[in-house]
Amino acid sequence: MADPPPQSEHPSPVRSSPSLQGERVAFTGTLASMTHAKAAELVAEHGGTSTDHVSRQTTMLVVGEEGWPLDDDGQPSLKIRQAERWIEEGAPLRIINESDWLHLLGLTERCDEIHRLYTPAMLSSLLGISVHLVRTWERCGLIRPVRKTYRLPYFDFAEVNCVRRLNELLDAGVSRRELESSLRSLPSVRRGDERPLEQLDLLVRNSHIVVRDDHGLIVPTSGQRLLDFSIPDESEPAEVPSPESEARPPSVRFRPAEPEHETWSSGDWFSQGCLLSECGELKAACEAFRLCLMTDAQNAEAHFRLAECLYRLDNVPGALERYHAAVENDHGYLEAWTQIGSLHRELGELDAAVDAFDIALDIHPDYPDAHFQKAETLAELGRMDEAAPHWLRYLDYDVRGPWADVARQRLQDVPADVAGLSRP
Repeated sequence: MADPPPQSEHPSPVRSSPSLQGERVAFTGTLASMTHAKAAELVAEHGGTSTDHVSRQTTMLVVGEEGWPLDDDGQPSLKIRQAERWIEEGAPLRIINESDWLHLLGLTERCDEIHRLYTPAMLSSLLGISVHLVRTWERCGLIRPVRKTYRLPYFDFAEVNCVRRLNELLDAGVSRRELESSLRSLPSVRRGDERPLEQLDLLVRNSHIVVRDDHGLIVPTSGQRLLDFSIPDESEPAEVPSPESEARPPSVRFRPAEPEHETWSSGDWFSQGCLLSECGELKAACEAFRLCLMTDAQNAEAHFRLAECLYRLDNVPGALERYHAAVENDHGYLEAWTQIGSLHRELGELDAAVDAFDIALDIHPDYPDAHFQKAETLAELGRMDEAAPHWLRYLDYDVRGPWADVARQRLQDVPADVAGLSRP
């Protein structure tokens, strides 16, 4: 297949005004900034024609940025494949990203919506995955925080969603070679963005690391449980397929033998606790974090991780105590303060919950989770007039997730005469 002509970072409109005059535009994949129907309206407003299919007459194919446009078999979407065929035959057709298309229309503010930053809790709500899995992906290098504020990581939604999609396809049996070929057909990868290929490599490398817990076998990167039909011969090392293998390896590699515990440092115990936690061995993880804290009692993150494990073991009072220990050693530990608030709320201690969320917002006034959780708690206290501004603030950071839907619904119940409210 012939290589496409080089493209600038932001392609320029072919014609001056309207910006899509004479263009026949098709869309593929899920758009991150709007619905396909709204996109079709914008095409018409800017002088172009929106089409449902790709043909020789199509001049532009816009690739949505909410996850990769890959079919269930791992192949690029039908429209991308059709467009590549027409380009190969000499048709004047461009394949561009959603962000580039918005730039053509002068809608740069919509580009900001595509690349909104989300906290682990927001991603959990938006994507239907656990906060625990988000942290595991970060630890494995699959996702990288764009920034951290008082230990709180903010992630690019598109990157996290793409990892989720790649992981689903690998779990479904799509080969690495097929996925790599598909990713190379995407406009961003063609322009030199190697990150999707790095993520695929990391997923494949980590996919054959399977750990046994009390309930069987589990894949740390996905949390998926596997059927355990046989016990391998412990006298022979488990076969580990090469990461270069085409498909996700079928055999497993167990956690390596542990060195003598007497020689372990607090850092060793912390790493062991993280690994055990990721694999669901929560009681063992608790012990590892406690051993870490025996020689590093001021390690706020170890207290936080121990609290997470205790909560997952349904030990709410123990978790609350450890979250308090985390903020005692690092007053600015934002996620610990919101967890303290959430657990007080779970225990019915609503005033204490509000106090914790207030502290989080004093430290970081733009903390979305704290605004949402404080609003929900105030609503339970019947203080809707105080809750409303915090729901509105949350909607400044999230416009499409389940929490955003809840916030909008709650605001409908706020009396219209509440001062200072501007309805979303």
